[in-house]
Amino acid sequence: MNNTKGKFILLFYDSKNKSMEKNPGILKMIRAPFLSSIIAPILIGSLWSAGVKESFDVLNFVVVLITAVGLHVATNVYNDIYDTIQGTDKVNVHRNESSGGSGVLLDNPGLMGKMFFLARTGLVVALLGTIVLTFLIKKELRPLLWGLFLLSAFFSKYYTAPPFKLAYRGWGEFSVWLAFGPMAILIAAVSQNMDIQPGLILLLPITGLSTSSILLAGQMIDLDADRKGGKHGVASRMGTRFTSVLYILVQVAIVINVVVLFLNYSGATWPLLISLLPYLLLFPKAAGIVWKHHDDPDKLKAGAKLTVLIHLAFSLLLILGFVIYNFLN
Repeated sequence: MNNTKGKFILLFYDSKNKSMEKNPGILKMIRAPFLSSIIAPILIGSLWSAGVKESFDVLNFVVVLITAVGLHVATNVYNDIYDTIQGTDKVNVHRNESSGGSGVLLDNPGLMGKMFFLARTGLVVALLGTIVLTFLIKKELRPLLWGLFLLSAFFSKYYTAPPFKLAYRGWGEFSVWLAFGPMAILIAAVSQNMDIQPGLILLLPITGLSTSSILLAGQMIDLDADRKGGKHGVASRMGTRFTSVLYILVQVAIVINVVVLFLNYSGATWPLLISLLPYLLLFPKAAGIVWKHHDDPDKLKAGAKLTVLIHLAFSLLLILGFVIYNFLN
């Protein structure tokens, strides 16, 4: 009797585990860890605005953060959907935690409907957030707000979806830089009722460059799959050696951008230099891996993982730097 009971319990847990494997959680479906790429520029743009105007609109910040996350969720999910439909993910044998998509639809084709629902829900949440923000900001900033929302919604779907398929036609890198850099920081500033000014312009490129470094590292790993799937990013068009050089130049550009902020902002700007710690401690190793193993996907995975870590550490330290900067000034 006890033996039968034990077998039943084992069968129950085995069935439960298989069910969990077949039904990934929503966090995996929306690729939640990568939401940091949009949360960071929203925080940085909002902190910069608070420092300049010496006040902080909490409600506006919460609404713009929800709006931005909704757009990024839509982007992540649509990316998985259309990379799967168009075959890129199906032929990718080098998928890893840093690149290659979530693989949710490859393991669970029946979740296609739910994935579309999540993507559309993200866009609806972003639309509702934009409507609310419309009534919270100055009238003269409303056209800019809606322009940013509409362009972001376009990028979220048509980064991979037909008929535009930006990532498949060589516009992926520019789209990522624009969406996660200038557009994200700008919508954060607009939500705080800030007009465009020189200090803001100097800040616009930085977070987009950081996110672009992850994209470039991933492209070198996914090269074979991208070429088979017709996804013509920089690596697919120019090769991995060129992309490794571009990767290093993008990282150097981030350091230069921080130094430009340090030299041009007023007051005690030294806290902003804290963000460069990952470039002293982690970047030399990441750059060495990318340079040496640019054409070896398996060895590149360590470089891609370090790149994500650099991105996260840099983002957190830049946010901390702006908090200290605002406090001191």
